[in-house]
Amino acid sequence: MLNTEIQIEATWKLQLADEFQKSYFKNLIDFLAQEKAENRIFFPKIVQIFNAYNFTPFDDVKVVIIGQDPYHGIGQAHGLCFSVQYGIKPPPSLVNIYKEIKNNYPNFKIPNHGNLETWAKQGVLLLNSILTVEKNKPASHQKKGWEHFTDASISKLSQNREGIIFILWGNFAQQKASLIDENRHHILKAAHPSPFSAHNGFFGCNHFEKVNQILRQQGKSEINWQLPVEPNLFG
Repeated sequence: MLNTEIQIEATWKLQLADEFQKSYFKNLIDFLAQEKAENRIFFPKIVQIFNAYNFTPFDDVKVVIIGQDPYHGIGQAHGLCFSVQYGIKPPPSLVNIYKEIKNNYPNFKIPNHGNLETWAKQGVLLLNSILTVEKNKPASHQKKGWEHFTDASISKLSQNREGIIFILWGNFAQQKASLIDENRHHILKAAHPSPFSAHNGFFGCNHFEKVNQILRQQGKSEINWQLPVEPNLFG
């Protein structure tokens, strides 16, 4: 039943076909099925687990931002790292991301929400390393198999694409650099945007401007970091 609920975009499904057949992935699906059978609440919703892939097909990826695991509060996570659903207050790390964009682009207007789907649709793969989490229990689905799957995703991009910009914020994300061929791709590193570390090198990293400089040099369209106003917020 769970397998039929999980959908992943066709180009990613092709790239990751071997992963779906491996024992770790089958064990992962069994684990999630057991969680569901025991009425444990986990996020995001099953149909949103692969949203990062579904919003950004393999051949469309221009930028990768790597997060750790989903937000664990009700209504927050929807399958894109650092992003929350409409109607949910932007978490502190995302607020700091907005501040840094404003530093790069003074005309940037701080959004009234934290939904980053429009970035994903422009080619920004917003990929958490762990794709599910139990309610109110951060990192609870760590070492269940997701890390193997998302590492394979990064490796496939490194091997089969060129010129992708990988953004690695914080020590956890920077460990993924070993999966990336720096002769084929660009890696940008900085401190994590969390309030605990943002002042140690995230603020002033200018990553959002640097991304667009690299894209221009490659003859690709830039990312419009400006997000639309939350729909129907003001009636």
